[in-house]
Amino acid sequence: MMKRSATLLLKTLSDLRSKLGVFDEIEKTFPQSEIYLVGGAVRDLLLKRETKDYDFLIRRVPAEALGRLLRKHGKVSWVGKNFGVFKFYPAKVDFEEAIDVALPRTEESFSESGGYRDFKITSDSELSIEDDLRRRDFTINAMAAHLATPQSGSHLSDVLTDPFGGFEDLHLGHLRAVGDPDQRFAEDSSRVLRGLRFAAQLHFSFEDTTWVALKKAVRVVNAKREDGTFVVPRETIAKEFIKAMVHDPALSFDLWDKSGAFSVLIPELLQMKNCPQPTNYHSEGDVWVHTALALSQLSSALFQEEFKRGFDAETVLAVLFHDIAKPVTIQTPEKDGTDRIRFNKHDLIGARMAKKIARRLKLSSFPKGSRYSVDIDGLAWLIERHLVLVQGDLQTMRAATVEKIFLNPQFPGEKLMQLIYCDGMATIPKDGRAEVLHYHLIKERIRNIAALAAERDKLPRPLLNGRDIMNLLDLQPGPQIGQYLMLLREEQLSGRISMPEAAINFLKAYRTSSRSLGSSD
Repeated sequence: MMKRSATLLLKTLSDLRSKLGVFDEIEKTFPQSEIYLVGGAVRDLLLKRETKDYDFLIRRVPAEALGRLLRKHGKVSWVGKNFGVFKFYPAKVDFEEAIDVALPRTEESFSESGGYRDFKITSDSELSIEDDLRRRDFTINAMAAHLATPQSGSHLSDVLTDPFGGFEDLHLGHLRAVGDPDQRFAEDSSRVLRGLRFAAQLHFSFEDTTWVALKKAVRVVNAKREDGTFVVPRETIAKEFIKAMVHDPALSFDLWDKSGAFSVLIPELLQMKNCPQPTNYHSEGDVWVHTALALSQLSSALFQEEFKRGFDAETVLAVLFHDIAKPVTIQTPEKDGTDRIRFNKHDLIGARMAKKIARRLKLSSFPKGSRYSVDIDGLAWLIERHLVLVQGDLQTMRAATVEKIFLNPQFPGEKLMQLIYCDGMATIPKDGRAEVLHYHLIKERIRNIAALAAERDKLPRPLLNGRDIMNLLDLQPGPQIGQYLMLLREEQLSGRISMPEAAINFLKAYRTSSRSLGSSD
């Protein structure tokens, strides 16, 4: 097992030496130096996972000399004397992000608040590699691989420094804190959320004492300092939460619940537990069970087959929050005299609740274009419309309406389809078959409209615009214009008219007909 795990790591170490010539120069200038790849890159390579996040630690080289050597091979920014970290941008190698090149350092918490910034950090080029690794969070992140010269170090045991048993935990699939877990989490409360993200990302389980300590520490993740600022920044919470949910939605949902993170940060979700649903439509169980089942669809083979491009954070959060308002809108025959359990306007109220939560936790912290990016208004739009296929007669839904909702580039129509699919697959009537008929019907209608677009390379442009209609019918601006535009678009997408002249004739005939029937137009 060790030999198989070592292959990718050793090859990467060799490649890095070759690509980043600065390491050869460092060793030549300072023969006593030691160069290590540390942290997540070592973990991922031992798991045979590709990584682009390279962090290096250099021992026995003075900071000023290290900076000069790095600058000969690329651009360098110095994070700070105490931090002892250089951001290195190699000149001859294209890396997506800066490479961290650091001196060994110690971290001493000067506060019991649990803030990741509340540390006294001291760099020391003579500090042992073991002492540097001692400050890290989990054993699987506390390993270092020595970039030995090519003649030496052909086996993993020759290059790996692992003072806390991270290699064994890696192969056991365990997340175990370095040293005392209570102390590790007390030093930095964000490590709690980082651990939950690792568990979802790697499908690892927590070692018992680490799990107990994590559940205690999660209670203070929402703590504030005396000046009113949060100990753990909301941006940090957002990034750890979103990454976890995207890596494995259903597992993260379970971990955040069992750890207590939901009760501290998103308590609104817990009201879904034991919130009943009409059993003739939802034999799967209460709203919580339904939501968990909907989230599990995102990682299913059927979802991957249906949506080739996969899903992003906005879709995950839409599935998570789509029924969040059911507990606050529930009406029952016993209490309210309704014909069955109902949740009137839970889509609209849920959208508002989701926006409030997203703003509170700054869930839009990732940059646009990222898989983790969340547009808060887009998230609310998805939740508002997740019932669009069951709130009216799908068979009579206008083609222009289908286009407006599902094919408009200004709105996330494909994500809405993903949400509707997950919701339908998690809605199990008494006969045991998932409620996805509406999904497949709208999919067919979208396909037909898309086929029309394919004939013209894109959807046809509207035959008339609002100003044309006002001039033609001698109308002032108002809601009528939008109604006429929608009517024309329906006729056009249905293939009944295709030329401006036909559009003019249609509108004139429609207006004459409306007046003869006594319509106020």
